[in-house]
Amino acid sequence: MGAGGERERLVLRTSDDYRGKNVLAPMVRVGTLPMRLLAAEYGADIVYGEELVDKRVMHCRRFENNILNTVDFLDKNDKLVYRTCPEEYGRSVFQIGTGDAVTALKAAEIVCGDVAAIDINMGCPKHFSTSGGMGAKLLKQPETVRDILTTLRRNLPTTKPLTCKIRLLEKVEDTVELVRIIESCGVTAMGLHGRYVPQRPREPAHWNLIKEVVAAMSVPVIANGDIFRHADFQRMRDETGAASSMCARGAQWNASIFSSEGLRPVPEVIREYVKRSILTDNPYQNSKYVIKEMMVVDTGLETAEAKAVNKCNSLHDLAKLFKVEDYYAEVMRERDNTQISKKRTAGEKDADDEETERAREGELAASSRSTSNKETRLCPSEHMTFSTTDGMTPTDGQ
Repeated sequence: MGAGGERERLVLRTSDDYRGKNVLAPMVRVGTLPMRLLAAEYGADIVYGEELVDKRVMHCRRFENNILNTVDFLDKNDKLVYRTCPEEYGRSVFQIGTGDAVTALKAAEIVCGDVAAIDINMGCPKHFSTSGGMGAKLLKQPETVRDILTTLRRNLPTTKPLTCKIRLLEKVEDTVELVRIIESCGVTAMGLHGRYVPQRPREPAHWNLIKEVVAAMSVPVIANGDIFRHADFQRMRDETGAASSMCARGAQWNASIFSSEGLRPVPEVIREYVKRSILTDNPYQNSKYVIKEMMVVDTGLETAEAKAVNKCNSLHDLAKLFKVEDYYAEVMRERDNTQISKKRTAGEKDADDEETERAREGELAASSRSTSNKETRLCPSEHMTFSTTDGMTPTDGQ
């Protein structure tokens, strides 16, 4: 895994790192590790994970998965919540759904050391988000926005970028007023979806209004809305003045939109996605969902292949269906070898420890024999022995 070439050196640090970038947008259920890696392979500079709610994340435990070479965040039932890996560290953004500064901070602190940046979702219009006081609900709560962002900025490392993503308010003046509050909180950049909260994706994004908001800000704006070809990334920057461009549905349907060489056929992209699902041991249910999202605008879901996806009950099944079974077998062999190697290393360490312990016992026995003719006293308080001839004082062994 890896994005390859010069791009691997990207590490988000400052506002300048958010300029001239093509960005994978946060997408629920789609933005898991295989998609992020695939998008980066095709050319995405920055990749957002799916929105995760603070109250879920704050109770996660961090687990270093040495078999997959990933860092996993698991809930109290050891169910996978988020997975990342070194290959995406410098470009991965963790998006938090929150309506409270305290819980937002607790969640951010759990993942902060393993992601490139923290983002707060302030634009999701879905009921599950707004009903919890999160997402687009925050657009009308500027003081809560201020509290969340200033709390995070004050407590997170200064080198950790902090961003948020919003939508347009009904009046452009209200949007400008909100973004100036956001900017005053010390954010590194800000994402702006060029639609109003009630608007659905089928309605055109308002690039002209994005331009007005961009003109009112000094920090980089990442513009989002209606990118369906690679050329649209630059066209959006040119027409709106935004620092960077963000793509959601276009990438969901075909992640090769990030490639300057043009779109690849969807079946090819699906095979590449399946390979990354295998490599990262992604939950097969999630992979099935993403694959069907790719298929729905290509061949539809009534084809024999699409129906076969529904019947898959494992990554192995998906590998067979999309003809990457040899790749699956290779990954499994490497994984087995890694496990054997780690067990062997652990066994050798145990053996070394046993050998060291036996040697120590031998040395103690020899020492006891050599001092048998010397005066040995018992230290009343620690019950330790010492010899009056070796110049040492009583010790408790610490």
